[in-house]
Amino acid sequence: MPKASELKRGMIIEINEIPHAVKQVDSRSPSSRGASTLYKIRYTNLKSGQKLDQSYKGDDFLKEADCIRVKVQYSYNDGESFVFMNSEDYSQYSLNEDELDGQTAFITDGLEGITALIVDGNILGIELPASVDLEIIETAPGIKGSSATARTKAAVLPTGIEVQVPEYLETGEVIKVNTVTGKYMSRA
Repeated sequence: MPKASELKRGMIIEINEIPHAVKQVDSRSPSSRGASTLYKIRYTNLKSGQKLDQSYKGDDFLKEADCIRVKVQYSYNDGESFVFMNSEDYSQYSLNEDELDGQTAFITDGLEGITALIVDGNILGIELPASVDLEIIETAPGIKGSSATARTKAAVLPTGIEVQVPEYLETGEVIKVNTVTGKYMSRA
């Protein structure tokens, strides 16, 4: 049973017998003496998709949900749902776009390193790798000698998202994008 101070993004906690995924953790330290650090946690209900905000003291205990983490690979999109294949037994799981909650911008054909959260044989959600490699398909021409400045320009990626990249990058280059923040990290 983890303490509130040990919670990290992506952990699955059971609240009222329903699994909730930790989406955001904010800690606040009051300035008065003897006051304990407060943790404000934003959860997503893995069955209904609703958001839930809770506050805890650092030493409050929470119950971790009984879920199985399985390595999966993205297979295909059949129009209304995204299909993932278990890397060990080749079984398939599907999630629709609403259940993926903004993660579709980082899912490309054959993407590996995805962890599926399974409860009672049903997929509740996925955890993406920390970063993904995507090719720039459209951006303004690169400017030579601009690596010394921190100016950026917009670049469109194959999944349709637009990120800010340094001016020296050109169309066709592959970059690493952080899946948590959705920002450019480096060249791949």
